Amino acid sequence: MMILIVGGSGCGKSAYAEKRIMELSLDGAMRYYLATMQVYGEEGRRKVQRHVELRKNKGMLTIEQTRDVSEALPKMQEGSKVVLLEDLGNLVANEMFGEDGAMTPWEIVADKIVMQLRQMNSSLDHLVIVSNNVFEDGIDYEEGTRDYLRALGMVNAELAGDATQVVEVVAGIPLMVKGKE
Repeated sequence: MMILIVGGSGCGKSAYAEKRIMELSLDGAMRYYLATMQVYGEEGRRKVQRHVELRKNKGMLTIEQTRDVSEALPKMQEGSKVVLLEDLGNLVANEMFGEDGAMTPWEIVADKIVMQLRQMNSSLDHLVIVSNNVFEDGIDYEEGTRDYLRALGMVNAELAGDATQVVEVVAGIPLMVKGKE
């Protein structure tokens, strides 16, 4: 089962996703946290530390996978697995904007990520994906940022179509958009 959880910054989507992972692994499945954030600067380190504290004592094995997300599968043990991918916005940015300044076309990035996450989902018991809602500010961005938003929007839409459940978290309140809890 795939669950897509979306919401704005600081809305509580990570805490909700971790709660769902705990519920989905009550049968003893291995819990994995698939971290996609490339850490830059003090703010990035603080954000990572906050998430580490949230996961403390929850028995999640962390796999750092900032690109090529399906390459995390061979790093997992055999048997029942539930995976929390945090987060899709970082993964899209990492795949799109290379360290050398090169930019991969948004359509290629979106197709690659959707294909890899579909592959992962078919190999897991449960995949919980956290994504960002960054589409409602009405600001006119430069072309590179617009392409990033196109890629993230396409990935969100494709995965929402595949997902058993889609949940939007608003002010800490999960709202079921698709499926039943």
